[in-house]
Amino acid sequence: MLPTFNEVENIDEVLQRTRAALPDASILVVDDGSPDGTADRAEKLDHDLGNITVLRRAAKSGLGSAYRAGFRWGLSQGYEALIEMDADLSHDPAALPAMVAALEATQAGLVIGSRYVPGGSIPDWSWHRKALSKWGNRYAGAVLGMPVRDATSGFRVYRADVVERLDLEGVRADGYGFQIEMAYKVGGLGEQVVEYPIAFRDRVRGTSKMSGAIVVEALRLVTWWAVRDRCLHRKKR
Repeated sequence: MLPTFNEVENIDEVLQRTRAALPDASILVVDDGSPDGTADRAEKLDHDLGNITVLRRAAKSGLGSAYRAGFRWGLSQGYEALIEMDADLSHDPAALPAMVAALEATQAGLVIGSRYVPGGSIPDWSWHRKALSKWGNRYAGAVLGMPVRDATSGFRVYRADVVERLDLEGVRADGYGFQIEMAYKVGGLGEQVVEYPIAFRDRVRGTSKMSGAIVVEALRLVTWWAVRDRCLHRKKR
């Protein structure tokens, strides 16, 4: 699943490299009404690469909404694994076969492409950006009791039956918050979350869709989930 908004500069390369990495996989482009023609270009590439579906949405509705739509589509098609990744080439498609193999070998509910386990890296980031991301993840892990080092990573492989057990409509966060909430919910089902080391690279072409508001939302939601769940636990006692 590739959520897109104005990614026409990257869509050719990401689809070609993804097809090379996973020749038999279905690829879903969830496009939020890109005015630059991203959806049209993806549909044209289907003729060359095959098995590419474009889900056109009327307007930009957020990353979480795009992934929920993608998950629903994937579940309706009966796939065994559901993969999410960015379309800006910050996630290297070459890592996909190893991540899928890790899911199969461990029977985990979720495999996360992680920047913060041994072997993972972010070669292009400044030290203060790395520190903000790393400490944000540590905060989320500490307050939620979640032993995941990179809960904000959007490079993931889910077991489809695990996603089916989640209340997708109840996952309302967007951006980083969506990724944290999904990992938290998978762990809450008693499923294993495995982290596979990746090198994360900044986009070269196009404009980032992330903002400071999305980061603030994620930290606020993490605090709220922790308080809510502790209150529920006390009531049960």
